[in-house]
Amino acid sequence: MVYKTALYDEHVALGGKIVEFAGWELPVQYSGVIAEHDAVRHRVGVFDVSHMGEFKVSGENAEAQINALVTNDIRGMYDGQARYSLLPNESGGAVDDIIIYRENEKLFWIVVNAANTDKDFAWITSHAKMKDVVIKNVSNKVSQFAVQGPKAIEVLKKLVKSEDDIPQKNYSAKGPLYLKSGAFAYISRTGYTGEDGFELYVKNESAVKTFRDILDAGEEFGILPCGLGARDVLRLEAAMPLYGHELSDTIPVDEVGLGFAIKLFKDVDFVGKTAISAHIPEYERIGAFVEKGIAREGSEVYFNDIKVGYVTSGTHSPLLGKGICMIRIKKGYKDKDLEVDIRGRRSKLQVTALPFYKREK
Repeated sequence: MVYKTALYDEHVALGGKIVEFAGWELPVQYSGVIAEHDAVRHRVGVFDVSHMGEFKVSGENAEAQINALVTNDIRGMYDGQARYSLLPNESGGAVDDIIIYRENEKLFWIVVNAANTDKDFAWITSHAKMKDVVIKNVSNKVSQFAVQGPKAIEVLKKLVKSEDDIPQKNYSAKGPLYLKSGAFAYISRTGYTGEDGFELYVKNESAVKTFRDILDAGEEFGILPCGLGARDVLRLEAAMPLYGHELSDTIPVDEVGLGFAIKLFKDVDFVGKTAISAHIPEYERIGAFVEKGIAREGSEVYFNDIKVGYVTSGTHSPLLGKGICMIRIKKGYKDKDLEVDIRGRRSKLQVTALPFYKREK
């Protein structure tokens, strides 16, 4: 079954090129990947990310239950704080990577990747053993928009009743609250592009009006509706991992460069902790520029004639004007003279620090 977001007709009316992604009919582009990428890097763009999943976790033991399922430590979060984490399996791989929001001490929200929504909900509910915890999948009731770019905050100012309704810190949120339009919303400030950005969560019945309001509010700043194509290029420039590429059920979570989200010292016996603690990483995630061509996912990486890794994500960076890629590589080889096989031809790689792009704050 293929799903459509509440904005499907809007996407078609705006000339969006629709493709199937993670079981959803979504726009891959409108005006073009380059134009949309440019809008987000220099002005502002808006994405329909309503395909993402949202779970509501409530009850006396909500915090403790979540903390027993994730690699990060969510104790001590303040109301309105967000925290990135991995959802590990027993062998130390990733069921998913998620963002956890604390609304209050008895109510948390978990945002998951679209392709994993059903899998994640089944996993969480089957492993949640504590009493006084209620877990609901509300994904089919919620629409989500990502407003990203240097002018994103100016757009938000025109949508909210008060600037106090805008989250001031990265990885924080405000709400629930009412927008000027009357829509009931939850606003977060996380982003997946490397730029300053906000996410607006609204009920499906308010989705079309909210989307149009965002476009109207951003018109003076040159806002563009943006598709999956630009979003993937932007997140790769910012070196943000994507589930199914840099992360998976079989890739150990301690081989992906996300140590900040893995708290082995927390005195909680979370799922996968034993496996992660005992594991000795054999691979790591690195970034590289490609001398010629574009190294796509799956391209093999060599040192001389020894295969030492493969590309997990690769594209041409419009901002940098060259091919970039993230690589899963055996430890001990990142400082060697590496080459990538692109359709039977070798191209030299120049290893570089991640991220490829980092905005000036």
